[in-house]
Amino acid sequence: MYVARSEKRIFGTCLTRLENVHREEKRKMYHILVVEDDRAILDGVGIYLKNQGYKVFKAQNGKEGLEILAKEEIHLAIVDIMMPVMDGITMTIKLREKYDFPVIMLSAKSEEVDKVMGLNIGADDYVTKPFAPMELIARVNSHLRRYSRYLKMAGKKENDHTYVIGGLELNDETKEVRIDGETVTMTPLEFKILALLMKNPGRVFSAEEIYEKVWNEKAIATETIMVHVRHIRSKIEVDPKNPKYLKVVWGVGYKIEKQ
Repeated sequence: MYVARSEKRIFGTCLTRLENVHREEKRKMYHILVVEDDRAILDGVGIYLKNQGYKVFKAQNGKEGLEILAKEEIHLAIVDIMMPVMDGITMTIKLREKYDFPVIMLSAKSEEVDKVMGLNIGADDYVTKPFAPMELIARVNSHLRRYSRYLKMAGKKENDHTYVIGGLELNDETKEVRIDGETVTMTPLEFKILALLMKNPGRVFSAEEIYEKVWNEKAIATETIMVHVRHIRSKIEVDPKNPKYLKVVWGVGYKIEKQ
C-alpha cells in the first residue's frame, strides 16, 4: 500500500512538473516589451514576467521601445506614460501605425481623463501605480490569450462553408458562430440573418429583403428584423451601441461591415 501511494505521489509530482514545463514552453513563445523609466519598476516587472516563462525586452523611454520593436517580434507591450525623451502616449500612437498587439499602459495618474486618453489612442488596458505585480501578470496572461485567439482567427482561410470577417466566423455547415474564438449561441432565424449578411459583406439589405430571403415569404412584419438584429448584436459585439460588425445604414437597411 505504501509503495502504491509513493508511486502515485511521485507520478503526480512528475505530471505537475511536466504541465509546468509545457506551460512555460508555451509562454516562452511570447515576447513582452516593458517600457518604464523607473529602473526599480522596470527590473521588478521583468523578473515577474521571466518567472512566468516570458521573454522580456526592456527600454527606459518610448524611443528605445520603438527601436526594439523595429528589431524584435513583440506580442505585448507594457508602457509607462510619463517618460523622458518620448512619453508612452507618443510611443503608443506611433506603434499603432504598424502593430496590433495588446498594449497595457502604466501610470501614477488615476484620473478618468488619463485612462480614457490612453484607451482612445490605442491602449488595451490601463494599470495605475502602485499596483500588485500578480494583478499585472494576470492582465498580461488574459490579453495574450485573447491575442492568441485573434492570431488563430486571422490565420484561418475561408472555404465553401466558413465565412470569416475580422474576429467573426460563421460555419454554414455546422451552424456555428464564433467571435474571437468563442462560440456564441444563435437561434435558427438569427443564424440565417447573420449568414445572409456575412455572405455579402458590405452590401446593404433592406428589412424587406432580409425578411423575404430568410422567411421565404412576402414581407409583412419587418419590425421583427430590428428585434433580431438587436439580439444578434448583443451576442457578437463588444459594445452593441457602437457595433464593429453589424451596422445600420439609416433609412436603407443593414450590412456586415468589411474588415
